[in-house]
Amino acid sequence: MSGPRLALPEVTVCAATSVNVSATIAALRRCTDQADFADCILLTDVAVDPGPGIRAIPIERLSSGRDYSRFMLRRLIDFIGTAHCLVVQWDGFVLDATQWDQAFLDFDYIGAPWPQFDDDRDVGNGGFSLRSRKLLEACCDPAFQLAHPEDVAICRTNRKLLEEEHGMRFADRRTAERFSFEREQPNEPTFGFHGVFNMISALGPDAFWEVYRTLDDKSTALLDYRGLMSQLRSGRASTSRRYELTKDRIGAMLRR
Repeated sequence: MSGPRLALPEVTVCAATSVNVSATIAALRRCTDQADFADCILLTDVAVDPGPGIRAIPIERLSSGRDYSRFMLRRLIDFIGTAHCLVVQWDGFVLDATQWDQAFLDFDYIGAPWPQFDDDRDVGNGGFSLRSRKLLEACCDPAFQLAHPEDVAICRTNRKLLEEEHGMRFADRRTAERFSFEREQPNEPTFGFHGVFNMISALGPDAFWEVYRTLDDKSTALLDYRGLMSQLRSGRASTSRRYELTKDRIGAMLRR
């Protein structure tokens, strides 16, 4: 028998985008299908009806990654009225609500670990991340250095400022590993994930292609193409065998 449905009355689940809106709505829906949030908002300049349970809020167009970073660092706070927000993107959302740990709310920022860094500032990815409203406020400090990408600006460029001047708490690596995964495959179930290169194993191939076909901007998928190919060539051999996803097929799909 399944347990009670996850209730997160202190968390707003949100996404900001001007592209791949249908896929972003699907990602938000995958979150609300598993948990009850205080609010669920889609911040976009695109005129769209996201359906029940998701509020579309108009914003200025985000024409680039830098626009997105600036918005997340300076404007997101204007739309969050809860103690925390869960940031999702079209390729990052809740996988397993049973993996939620209430202790996640003890931190001001949690995102998947970054294996490319070997210091104590290796947490974490912003594409699926939990952030406190206090952190959003701290990012508006005039001393905060605006930079792109926004997750690196928060977790590395300005981390000292955020910790020492604002008392922000970043999750330790072990907590981040339980929360989400991106560039490293997890050793145990996680609450969520980020990365197009993880979507086939997370959703199954049919669901992945269904989402992919809705994309109006495939640049993100193309940028992560190498990671997706690496996944299919690596130890995740069962994924390749089971679904018979060849490099030629994926390459052709990603370039359509």
